[in-house]
Amino acid sequence: MKKTLSTFTALAIALLPFINSGAAEKQVPESREQVVFSYAPLVKKVSPAVVNIYTKKKVKVRGVSPFMNDPLFQNFFKDVPGGIVTERIENSLGSGVILKNDGLIVTNNHVIAGGSDIRVVLHDKREFEAKIIITDSRTDLALLKIDTAGEKLNYLELMDSDELEVGDMVLAIGNPFGVGQSVTSGIVSALARSKVNLVDYSSFIQTDAAINPGNSGGALINMEGKLAGINTAIFSKTGGSLGIGFAIPANMAATILQNNGGKILRPWLGVSTQHITQDIANSLGLKTPSGALLSEIIKDSPADKSGLKVGDIVTSVDGHNIDDEHALHFRTATYLIGSEAKFKVLRGGMETEVLLKMEAAPETPLRDLRTITSLNPLSGATIANLSPALADELRIKKGSLKGVIVTNVKNSRAATLGIKNGDLLRRVNGVDVTSSAQAEELLNQPATKWQISIERDGKVFNITYSGML
Repeated sequence: MKKTLSTFTALAIALLPFINSGAAEKQVPESREQVVFSYAPLVKKVSPAVVNIYTKKKVKVRGVSPFMNDPLFQNFFKDVPGGIVTERIENSLGSGVILKNDGLIVTNNHVIAGGSDIRVVLHDKREFEAKIIITDSRTDLALLKIDTAGEKLNYLELMDSDELEVGDMVLAIGNPFGVGQSVTSGIVSALARSKVNLVDYSSFIQTDAAINPGNSGGALINMEGKLAGINTAIFSKTGGSLGIGFAIPANMAATILQNNGGKILRPWLGVSTQHITQDIANSLGLKTPSGALLSEIIKDSPADKSGLKVGDIVTSVDGHNIDDEHALHFRTATYLIGSEAKFKVLRGGMETEVLLKMEAAPETPLRDLRTITSLNPLSGATIANLSPALADELRIKKGSLKGVIVTNVKNSRAATLGIKNGDLLRRVNGVDVTSSAQAEELLNQPATKWQISIERDGKVFNITYSGML
């Protein structure tokens, strides 16, 4: 007969041999009594802090007229893009976690993105309208706030997700498929998954605890009842769980909590990195192809001021191993502006340490956004002065680029000519472009023939346009 522990204290005693407590090492269970237990006390404690989230958003749908099924109409309109564009309300669902007793909730950005009406349903089925505090597509996290009229809610404490180990037991709590709050169990299958390509700062916790659509934004809980991560995605060919789920580490969620008063500022190193292949590792005399190779150091950047050099290989930050450039990107993003970190690097085969102070990317020059309204090849496009801060926002990897950048070509003449977001505007009718204000002035001048030079991925393209605009 299955033995069931009825209290959280009893559960803790049963798990004591393999729960990490201080410096004690985790041990393998030695008897059946040590592994036969119930999660019920733990679930009762933490589940009230996990909420369901429902959003409504308007989506445009192109419907095909029934007349288009008639061969006669198909013959007349075969070259015309068919369909009538209509709007409809689409409901989406997900999960969230209460992080403070005043109703502050963390969820995935993709759960609430584009939503016009966001509703939060508590464990006891009470429903609240939610206000968006912060959205961050780069981490796929968002903070919401509900008005509890002074009532204190159950909430989850963040754990230090760096303390997780492969094999640790975890619970996933969320609202899969909209059926209501559900709990699944599993283990940490892997850590620091950086090649999932879901967000800019990839270092996911992988778990085999079943995660399904609707679980997004829900809690990944450790056996101490603390929040280890935010369930975010699954690897699946069918849409259902195949035992490969990914969660954003709690340490990344902590960064947006520390910046919930406004715009999120993350440290900027002022470096470009290169992936270390086996061939590169062999040429550098490395035993394994690991670490982040610095291929560029921007002058007067934090990296430059710390003494880092081109060719350095960052192997750890404050004792945390750096396996690749993604790990470096994630690790530095968890620091606050003004804090310091100790970088361990390989330089010429010798190991050295560098102390680096975390700074925000400078907004120099000021971006000075301008939308071109005059008749010319860039009509309708938006341009700006490129700064390290703007380059970071636009995910431009080469940090030393300068000049005037095209930030938006949607519904513009520029888009029809092949100009894209991220293109650098270098010359207009033979004149070098130095600022967005000067570029606008050049484009405002009347001309019957235009020659625009743009730079894309290090290559310069010339666009010549003549005729009516």
